[in-house]
Amino acid sequence: MTIRYGKQLAARETPIPGVLLFDLPVHGDNRGWFKENWQREKMLELGLPDFGPVQNNISFNDAVGTTRGIHAEPWDKFISTAVGSVFGAWVDLRAGTSFGTVFTAELDPSTAIFVPRGVGNSYQTLEPNTAYTYLVNDHWSAEKVEEYSFLNLADETVAIDWPIALDDVELSEKDRAHPRLSEVQPL
Repeated sequence: MTIRYGKQLAARETPIPGVLLFDLPVHGDNRGWFKENWQREKMLELGLPDFGPVQNNISFNDAVGTTRGIHAEPWDKFISTAVGSVFGAWVDLRAGTSFGTVFTAELDPSTAIFVPRGVGNSYQTLEPNTAYTYLVNDHWSAEKVEEYSFLNLADETVAIDWPIALDDVELSEKDRAHPRLSEVQPL
C-alpha cells in the first residue's frame, strides 16, 4: 500500500453540491503511520457541516475488486480508509438540478470524503484487505432501508468508469439488481 505522506489538511469542493473531498496528513516512521481521521474543530474550519456523528462503521473487504453500492441513505457520512485503497463513485440522487451528477476519486488513508444524505455512495477495492470506515449521523436500523435510494452500478446514464470491469468483481446480487437512473425516484 502506498500512503501519500506530507499532505496538509485541506478540503476541496466537488461537482456534487455538499460533497467535500479532504486531504488528511499522515505521519509515518519505521513503526508504521498515524493520522487524525476526523477532528471536529479543524474540519468545521474547512467547511464541513457540523453533522454530529453518532456511529462509526467499518467494512472490511478481503479481495481486490470488491464492489459495493450505489446506495443513498438518509444520513450524512464521513468516509476514509484505515487500510488499503478504493475507487469511490458518488452520484447525486437528490431532487434538483444536480440529480445524476457523478464524482469519482481514489481514497487511501490520506484522503476522506463527506457525503451528504441523498448522495449515492459506492466503491471498488483496489487492494486486498481494505478497511473502509465511515462516521454517520444516525443509527442504522432495518426499518430505515426503506428510506434508501439505490442505483445500478452499471447504469449507462451516469457511466462510471470502474477501474475493474463489473463482470470481473465481487458483487452482491442485490447490488446487481438495482434500478437504472431513469427509474430512480429522487430523494
